[in-house]
This record gives sequence, structure tokens and C-alpha cells, in this order.
Amino acid sequence: MPDKDPCDDIEGPAGAYCDSDGSGPPDGGGPPEPDGGIGLTDGASDHVRDLAEYLIKKINHLLAPDKVWAPEEAESALYAPFLWLGQHLAVSILVCVVVVCALTAWQGAPRMRQMGASTGWTLAAVAGMASVPGAVTMLNKAVSAAFKAAFNSSETTLFTKIRDDLENGADAGSPLALLIIISALVVALAFALVVFMTRQLGILMFVCMAPLVLASLARGGDMTAVKRWAMRLLGLMFAPFALLLISPFVDRFGGSLVVDAVLLVAADALMLRMIFHGVPYFGPRVAGALRTVVERNTTHPLAHAVVRAGAPDVYERENSPRVPRTVDTPARAAHQDRGVLLGAYGIRQTERPARLTTPSAVAKARREESDRADRTAQVSQARRQVRTAVQPRPPAPRGQAAGPPPQAPATPRPAAPDRPTNH
Repeated sequence: MPDKDPCDDIEGPAGAYCDSDGSGPPDGGGPPEPDGGIGLTDGASDHVRDLAEYLIKKINHLLAPDKVWAPEEAESALYAPFLWLGQHLAVSILVCVVVVCALTAWQGAPRMRQMGASTGWTLAAVAGMASVPGAVTMLNKAVSAAFKAAFNSSETTLFTKIRDDLENGADAGSPLALLIIISALVVALAFALVVFMTRQLGILMFVCMAPLVLASLARGGDMTAVKRWAMRLLGLMFAPFALLLISPFVDRFGGSLVVDAVLLVAADALMLRMIFHGVPYFGPRVAGALRTVVERNTTHPLAHAVVRAGAPDVYERENSPRVPRTVDTPARAAHQDRGVLLGAYGIRQTERPARLTTPSAVAKARREESDRADRTAQVSQARRQVRTAVQPRPPAPRGQAAGPPPQAPATPRPAAPDRPTNH
């Protein structure tokens, strides 16, 4: 009985390799690779690309969501109480204007014009109150679509360049470069989550404030509070477009995953800066809290520099003329906006006095001490130069011509005036 070939029990490509003479399969190739000819390295690279693509999609979704937490209709349980309060407040203001105009009817045409203007602006305000949720929802969808189109259509945008460099970059096959870009994307995802939460809460707050702000138009068309409210809301909604400022640098310095990671960190700092300046009330507090978390849990100087650039130190405004430019703290910004809104209703608010906080006072004292030391050093140097110029030279030795006499200072000291004598 012939011996059984042990290769008969092996099936698949391994059996074909067993039947060969050890130099390879019958077609002359090497040992078969698993997964249909895809090696271990190629499979890992594909997984890294899939992970990067997943992170980029999540970042885009957080920066430009299709939906907001703000109500879409005026009948929403969250928006209805504010709408009711705004409508009744507008009607109450109109009634007060009509009563005042009736009591002072002897003034004639001016009071009639005031009553007519108040009536027209009240109707416009009441009509606009119910349209704010729908308008904000439509604007958010337009902003989200524009953001995604801008970041996916052009080859000079950051995320598109990262996708391209993962396949064709100069360091696409380097494990270290892949690790750096994945780490940068994870950090960017955390920043995008902070931006998402801040924008959603801020938009919700501004939508709920809309009836109270629009009701101020009933006094006769005072647009101050409405302009302030609209500018804050639009700045909050268009905050993700700040990342487009990175596009020129992507086109010029792109081509490497490490450079893309550096640009992504710069984009994170820019997003943090937009949180700081985009939301007037709790944006600076969110940015400051994020900076505190990073500084407490990280000792890397680059991370500290990024969060300090995105969320700088904020002091109260100072009255001293020799201080660097400061920005409003969250409390002062809220106080100013509240003063504008109360002023639209005819209520005057006392201005908040400028003051120095403890860190600001310490920094100011250090600056003044440094300036004083610089001025003292300059004065000492000038005095030494003057003493050197007026100091008499030693006599020249015999047989040598004497040099020119030392020059007197350009501005001689004036003679002292004669003192009057007492008789």
C-alpha cells in the first residue's frame, strides 16, 4: 500500500505550497499572503486610514451639525413661555406709550408720530417673535451645508489634505507620522466637542432671549439691543468658518502628515479663540475651564502655549494709560449687554466702575518696576557718557604734540541767577 501524502490533508493555498518543492507555488510566486494577498502592514495602514476618516467625519459633524437644540416652532414647550412674555411685554409698552401720548396730547403732531411709530414697530416685533426659531433653524442648516461643502470640495482645505497625505504624503508609511496625525485628530475631536456644546447652548439661549429683545422695539424702533443680539448670534453660528483661515497655510506647507498635525493644532487654538470671543456670557468661562484642565493634567510646554493663545488671561478694564490692551471679562460683558437691553426699555443702569483684580495689580506692579529699572539704566548710561566727555585728559609726554583740547559739552550749564540781597 503506497504511503499517503501528508499534503493531501491540507487544503487551500497552504496545500499548494506544500505540494511545491519549497521554492514557492507552481506559478513561481512566494508563499501566499493571508486575506487575499494583503499583508499585515497594508492591513494596518488601511485601518489607520479608516480611523482617520471616522475622526474627520465626527469632527465635521460636531462643528457643523444639521440640527440645533433650539426649538424649530413657536409652539415648542421651551419657547412658548418666552414668546408669551415677549408679546405681553410689547403690548404693555405700547399701552404705556399710548397713555403717555394721550396725557400729553396738547403737544400735537410729535406725540402722534411717536404713537404711530410705536404701533408699527410693535406689530413688526410681535410678527418677528414667532419667526425666530424657524429662521435660526434654516440658517443653521445653511451654515452646516456651506461648512461641509467648503471643507470637502477644495483640495486646499485641512481635512481634504489630511486624507490625501494619508495615501500620498511624504511620510505616509511612517508609523510615527501616523501616530502623530491620529493623536492630533483625537485632540481636535475633543476641541470640536467643546465647540459643539458651547454653540448649542449659546444658540438656545439667544433664541429664548429673542422675544424679550424684540419687544424693546415697541418704544419706537430702538434697534440698539436688537443689533447687539443679532451680532452675537451670527458670530456664534458662523464660528466654525474660522477654520478656513488655515487653508492658505495648508496649500503652502502641506504634503506631510507631521505638518498637517501642526496645522490641526493651530486650528484647535483658533477654535478655542472663537469660543472665547464668539459667546459673550459663558464662552470665556468655558475656554478658561478648558485651559485649566489642560494645564493641570499636562506638563508639555507646547500644549500650554496653545491653550494660552486660545484663552488668554483676562483682567478687568483698568484706568491706567500705560497697560496692554485688555478684553472684557464675562461678568463685564454680561453687564454691558444687560445695560443695553435695559436702556432699550428706558431703564438707566449705573456704569460698572473699572477696578484692578489681584493678578492684574501684581502684573501692573511688575511692569512698572521693569519700566523704572530700564529708565534708571538709561539715565546712568547717559551720566557715564557725559562724565567721560568732560573728564580732562592727562598731559602728553615731552616731544609729542599735544592733542586737541577736549571739546566742551554742546549745551553749557547756564549760570545761576543772582540772589537778591536783603537790606
